[in-house]
Amino acid sequence: MNQNLSSYRIFYAVANTGNISKTAKELYISQPAVSKSIQKLEESLEVKLFDRSSRGVTLTPEGELLYAYVKSAFETLAVGENKLRRSVSLGIGNLAIGASSTLCKYILLPYLKDFIKQCPHINISIACHSTNDTLKLLEEGKLDIGLIGKPQHLKSINFHSLREIEDIFVATQDYLHNLQIRGVNRRQILQNCTLMQLNRENMTRQYIDSYFQDNHILPQDTIEVSNMDLLIEMTKTGLGAGCVIRDFVRTELQSGTLVEIPLDIPIHKREIGFAYNKNAKISKSLAYFIQFYENYKF
Repeated sequence: MNQNLSSYRIFYAVANTGNISKTAKELYISQPAVSKSIQKLEESLEVKLFDRSSRGVTLTPEGELLYAYVKSAFETLAVGENKLRRSVSLGIGNLAIGASSTLCKYILLPYLKDFIKQCPHINISIACHSTNDTLKLLEEGKLDIGLIGKPQHLKSINFHSLREIEDIFVATQDYLHNLQIRGVNRRQILQNCTLMQLNRENMTRQYIDSYFQDNHILPQDTIEVSNMDLLIEMTKTGLGAGCVIRDFVRTELQSGTLVEIPLDIPIHKREIGFAYNKNAKISKSLAYFIQFYENYKF
């Protein structure tokens, strides 16, 4: 397109008014400027766009053809402007959130329920990844914010702690009873049970592996599970002992469906919270979200 947008705007206005003088008044420019713009457009396209008469101007067949496309373009621009104004007035925006499937289910979704009530016009997308993958996506600018376990090194990440979580080991009473029959005492359970854990890419697994190493615990039989919900369900079937987060099995512990395995040395609690890249530009949607969680009471 050799002509700039202003030339087509003048052409569009002249076609609508059928009068150069009237167009000049509408656009707040001089009549010679309107005429010169039309002339340059015709020279550039090598066609005659208007027939002139004492009563004004009318489109030639070539001008009619061009007008159909220019009219469509300006109408599309008008729709875009209206949608933009509506978006600004309603606070419409987009927010990409990353979280593990476990944190998404137990922490993020209940939280979002209240946030959406306050900001119903923000479009939210959720990507379920491990904490390590979420951190990588935040650094790459592919996520706006993530709900994660606090990493050891924050680097370029702003982290807002929401609460502490506690890792524990659980099993069914029948499974523990069968271990006891086989001569496994309380202090030997983790070394002699079938231990179900999250996979090695998961930060929770890495945290527990460090606990084992620090306390010289060597599990002999380990099953890796992809997510916490599946791990809890497998533990409830009596397949082995599971490493879970206490808050997510409170109902099972209270009902006796699962029993906590006592530890001589407890596992230190961890922090979970929202994190975003401190070097990234903060959108209005993200600013709303940050303000909301900073004042939110769990």
